[in-house]
Amino acid sequence: MYFKIEKKLKGGLGRAGIIKTAHGEIHTPAFVAVGTKATVKSLNPEQVRETGTEIVLGNTYHLYLQPGDEIVRDAGGIGRFMNWPGPTMTDSGGFQVFSLGAAYGKDISKITKVTDPSLLIPERFDDSDAPRLAKIGQDGVSFKSHLDGSIHYITPEKSIQIQHNLGADIIFAFDECTSPAEDLKYQEEALERTHRWAERSLEEHLKLENQKQARSQIPVSPQALFGIVQGGREESLRKKSAKIIAETNVNGQYFDGFGIGGSFAKEDMSTAVKWVSGILPEDKPRHLLGIGEPEDLFMGVENGVDLFDCVLPTRLGRNGTLYTKSGKIIIMNTRFRDDFSPVEKDCGCYTCKNYTRSYIAHLFHGKEMLAGTLASIHNLYFIVNLVKNIRQSILDGKFQEFKEYFMKEYTS
Repeated sequence: MYFKIEKKLKGGLGRAGIIKTAHGEIHTPAFVAVGTKATVKSLNPEQVRETGTEIVLGNTYHLYLQPGDEIVRDAGGIGRFMNWPGPTMTDSGGFQVFSLGAAYGKDISKITKVTDPSLLIPERFDDSDAPRLAKIGQDGVSFKSHLDGSIHYITPEKSIQIQHNLGADIIFAFDECTSPAEDLKYQEEALERTHRWAERSLEEHLKLENQKQARSQIPVSPQALFGIVQGGREESLRKKSAKIIAETNVNGQYFDGFGIGGSFAKEDMSTAVKWVSGILPEDKPRHLLGIGEPEDLFMGVENGVDLFDCVLPTRLGRNGTLYTKSGKIIIMNTRFRDDFSPVEKDCGCYTCKNYTRSYIAHLFHGKEMLAGTLASIHNLYFIVNLVKNIRQSILDGKFQEFKEYFMKEYTS
């Protein structure tokens, strides 16, 4: 993987650049489409490509359980398995550890309100706690499969082994994602664990890469490994984590890029990202994990983020919520039943060029499968091309003007 900065944002940490991988280029800032189980839900790869998407992310936890990482390996890797010719990425499984463990049965996601007392987390190893599917130890995580209840144990080494089998261009170190509602003591413990796991992930990655090169008769393009910065909502912990992850190395080999992880309180996100980006090496790409609302994209880019991924475009699409420049619309609302205009008049997506709001509303009311497909095409196109336009505004020296114009329209 090679990363080049083309232009920096004046007065901010943002930049426009290019990431070159074995399977193509990613023009950053860029939005990564989430293909959890080696499929972007309700879309085929050609439809994903037509939205302008350049890179797709698969989920390590889900692919490990089904169909199994060795099957994906034998199919030629995640890209060939799902017929996606472009760059690919896999997460480490760390967020699933969080969602199946500390967050299990609670309304905690990537964005939450830290002031909500219902989100306070009990002790991890108290057997009287509400049932959960994952428990964290010092060396790794034991969890029950949500599919069949089978017991599994994931260590940093195991996560990297799975991701090498999945064969994505960019993979992530195993980490512990924490809630912003956690107390400082637990945040510190989890952070130390994440840093130990990061070094073990890097060591295993380098070992597997050396083995891969030794087995091959011709040079094989290495996978890029990103380290993940954690630290919750504490400035000192975030900065400490950024410094340690940036300096983590095994025999002089460092991480190829960085993920900014965690479950964020909305009010803390911009400061947390800024703290981290100001410390991480400028010449390596940064990925903000699991974030993708329009206002958060502008915030992230302004504070030095190069890549974003989020399930929202397709999740909202499947549930009948569509992005427009003047805000989200609920397509099943009565007023759209006889609205024969496209979702967005000047949108270039397949859905808007061929169908009306009335027709899409009809599909949702009739519970037709095509409804989710057409809505997801539009939403993914909207977000992917919003980030492309943000990128172009940096190149043109007009980021601030574009941000103010878009947000004024979007929130009016």
